[in-house]
Amino acid sequence: MTERNLVDLTVLEFIEEVASDKPAPGGGSVSALGGALGAALAVLVGKATIGKEKFVDVQEEMEKVVSRGTELYQRLNKLVDKDTNAFNQILKAYRMPKDEPEVRSTAIQYALIHAAEIPLQVAKISFEVLDLILAVSERGNKNAITDAGVAALFADSAVRGAIFNVKINMLSIKDEEVKSNFKHDIKEMLIELDSKREAIIKVIEDELA
Repeated sequence: MTERNLVDLTVLEFIEEVASDKPAPGGGSVSALGGALGAALAVLVGKATIGKEKFVDVQEEMEKVVSRGTELYQRLNKLVDKDTNAFNQILKAYRMPKDEPEVRSTAIQYALIHAAEIPLQVAKISFEVLDLILAVSERGNKNAITDAGVAALFADSAVRGAIFNVKINMLSIKDEEVKSNFKHDIKEMLIELDSKREAIIKVIEDELA
């Protein structure tokens, strides 16, 4: 519908773009946006803590959370468009003339690897966001505790959704070494993902009990 970047659309425009009959933006871009929103909520809780006398002992930590969280959501914002662009490059490669099979195959493989690398970045950044969320949920302003909870759910979903997108591209990647590296990175995150999310949820549930 537009040549504008996805992140420059209004919320309604973005939703309608996702709901269009085009294959992208899809789950990859939505995962990146979800991670960005999780990071933004962590920043919100950090800012709600800074300057409050009750939380004077954690001012420096919260300032670091705000700074790092801002950096992470800005990086994730860029990946919203990069994911859709990467998917479109796959389509472009598959549409190349078949009279040069080696050239076409090389282009397809390059596009697939790039399209897997983007969501892997989304997953890794969103995984780090969970550490910031744990910090603000444990030591931040309790009046914003539910914002930390929503942040955790978004960041967790962003990691898992992005991993789905890495895996679907891996199915068609022929380079076994590249696939092995992707699998290793995914496994490393999944080992800790549940415990990270559950640690945050426990803090929130205990506070709300």
